[in-house]
Amino acid sequence: MRAVVQNYENDKRSSLFGRLARGCGAVALASAALLSGCAGPTGTRSAPGSGGPAHAPSPQARQAAEHARLVAAAKHWGLDRVPLTPPPPPEKKPRITTRRGFEVDHQEDDWDLPPVFTTIPTKQKIVFLTIDDGSEKDPRFLRMMEDLKIPYTAFLSNYLIEDDYGYFRKMQSLGHTLDNHTLHHPYLPGLSYEEQKTEICDMQDIMEKQFGKRPTVFRPPYGNYNEDTLRAAKSCGIKYAPIWNEEVYVDHWEYREDDQKMRRGDIVLTHFRGRSDWNGTMIDDMRRFLNKITREGYAVARLEDYL
Repeated sequence: MRAVVQNYENDKRSSLFGRLARGCGAVALASAALLSGCAGPTGTRSAPGSGGPAHAPSPQARQAAEHARLVAAAKHWGLDRVPLTPPPPPEKKPRITTRRGFEVDHQEDDWDLPPVFTTIPTKQKIVFLTIDDGSEKDPRFLRMMEDLKIPYTAFLSNYLIEDDYGYFRKMQSLGHTLDNHTLHHPYLPGLSYEEQKTEICDMQDIMEKQFGKRPTVFRPPYGNYNEDTLRAAKSCGIKYAPIWNEEVYVDHWEYREDDQKMRRGDIVLTHFRGRSDWNGTMIDDMRRFLNKITREGYAVARLEDYL
């Protein structure tokens, strides 16, 4: 009789251990990341969330998860496909010079003025997105660009942003660069040197007060400038004066080049505008921009990485 009872107890223990083993196997199949929740490397149990051993996702798994996230984001924002990923920033930055034909009258190399350019020298199939002025402050635009991980540079005019500096501080906190576009967006060649200096240098002061730094990049309003413009900008700490090679609107594109084509390294301009100015929103504008460059095999790179 004692032998029968002993066999019964052994059978119960075997059945219990079998159920535990099968349970751990099921958890392992359900989530490889929680394998250690059934048994640690030494065979000891480690409950999920208890701080026990766990397996970190592999680089391949993280890459796949990020791609899946981008696919979902592209679908959410109505894109045709996922935007292309730009190459890493260059180890050696390209030499930036004034584009031929864009020099001020009688300009000499030893004047050392901030270069005016429309394209970054690069062999990579990339473009640079720049957005001017600041009148439209759509929070959905911030979410869209963050979801899709699209870099851009904002050129701001104070009279358009002073009602909501916080919107642009949020933009800056997301990794985007804020640069100088004057106080009042005037036609600079129509002003004296001192008036131009006030427009540029006083905006530098505001940028430092509101956003913590004085920009080294400046865009003259309308892309118009003269020698006084560049001399004034230099006196205010400006090192570069990029303009653009294409401009994108919510319903069309405009090109500087006669062949109506984008080029590697081109700077693309658009504006912070919405339905009050356009037949659409900034979301529509960015959808047009991203669909076109992706379709033509271009990625969006960060301008400051090349300056």
